[in-house]
Parts: sequence; C-alpha cells; structure tokens
Amino acid sequence: MILQACVNGPRNKREFPSLPVSPAEIAEAAREAVAAGAVDLHVHPKDATGADTLAPDAVAEVVERVRDAVPGVPVGVTTGAWAVPDPRRRAELVRSWTVLPDHASVNWHEDGADLVAAALAERGVGIEAGLFAGTDAVARFAASPFAGKVLRILGEVMADTDAAAAEDTARALLADIGALGGGGTPVLLHGQDGGAWPVLRLSVREGLSVRVGLEDVLCLPGGAPAAGNGELVRAAREIRAADGRGR
Repeated sequence: MILQACVNGPRNKREFPSLPVSPAEIAEAAREAVAAGAVDLHVHPKDATGADTLAPDAVAEVVERVRDAVPGVPVGVTTGAWAVPDPRRRAELVRSWTVLPDHASVNWHEDGADLVAAALAERGVGIEAGLFAGTDAVARFAASPFAGKVLRILGEVMADTDAAAAEDTARALLADIGALGGGGTPVLLHGQDGGAWPVLRLSVREGLSVRVGLEDVLCLPGGAPAAGNGELVRAAREIRAADGRGR
C-alpha cells in the first residue's frame, strides 16, 4: 500500500491561491508532501497560463525539479484529455518527452486511452489506469490489451462529492474492479472534495493504496481549509495510523 500525494491537479490559483503551478512551486510542494509521509507523487505540469500541459519542455522541467527535490521518490504525471483533447496528439507528445516520469495516469473513459497507453509503454513509463465511477471506463479497460498489465488501477470517485454518496459509489466501483480479475493489480482508490476523506477512510479499511493532496481536496477532515499538501498528507497518515495500517 502506498500513500501518494497529488499536489495540484487541474485546479488553478483562483480555487486555491497557493496552489503549486510553477515548476519551483511544484517541486517545493513535492518536498513538503514527502516530508509529511508521501512515498509517491502525481503532478500536473502547467503552461504559462496555468493550464495543464503535456508539452515536453514543461514535463521535463517539472519532473527534473521534483526529482532534485525528492531524489528516489517516484513521480507521475497526467495525460488527461482536458490538456490535449486529440488522443493521437497526446500519444505524439508522450513520444516526444525528453525526460520520462516514472508513471503516468491514463483515463480509460476518454477516447484513445489505448493509444496513449501504448505510447507510454513504448517509452517504458508505468501506466496508472484511471477508472472513473459512473463511466464506461471499467468495461473499456476490461477489453483493453493493457488490462492486467498496468502499474496500478486508480479507482476514481470524482462526480459524487457528497460524503455518503461517495462511499457508496466507491464500494460499487471496487466491486466492478474486482470483477476484472487482473492478476493482483494494485488498486489506489480516491475521491474528490466532500467525498475525498470518506473514500480515503474506506480505502484504508479495505487495505488499498490511497492518495491525497490539493488535486483531490482543499480541506482537512474536520472541514477547516488546509494550509497545503503537507498538512493533507499528515492527516491521511493519521487516519492510516488509527487503523493500524500506517505510521
């Protein structure tokens, strides 16, 4: 089981004024998250406007700076369609990366997921299979040549941000993922905003990997605004420790 920090996501500074956007800010956020207990990182490189980008220069600078800040900690990036809608172009950009992350997420409800995954596999980049609840992602992934061949499955409860609804949706998603088989592929389950902490607690109870950070939630479990990624990671560690599954 791992505790992954998702330090920024597709959010912007209007949502959270101190959101890490520049490569230096992302690297510092990574340092804070790892110091707080994260052992894996998921980051979204940004362009000059603060929007997510897969451009090779942006990916290279962010990955290099993060690795300088936290040597030896795996770092992954997004390949979300909101950054580049055309899947063929996303695959081309992956093939043009000059510095490779350790892993990258691919959302299987997005058209062209297999194309993007193939480009990552060609480059030797680990694939996190994003399976969004409420979509046809599980069915698409079940039919994919990459089923059972990814680094991990991301069970993503993004639309249900109500605490009670998110946990129920997460349980249903886990049942669907379990029906895939997959030869023991690790699962990381996470929620969004109001559903983030209930889903994280469910993940801990189920013995799954978890993630937390400003991409997923801006508040602490009690509802107070978080100061940043480090505080969110410490809160997640406390939940895991209370369950006896983490220090």
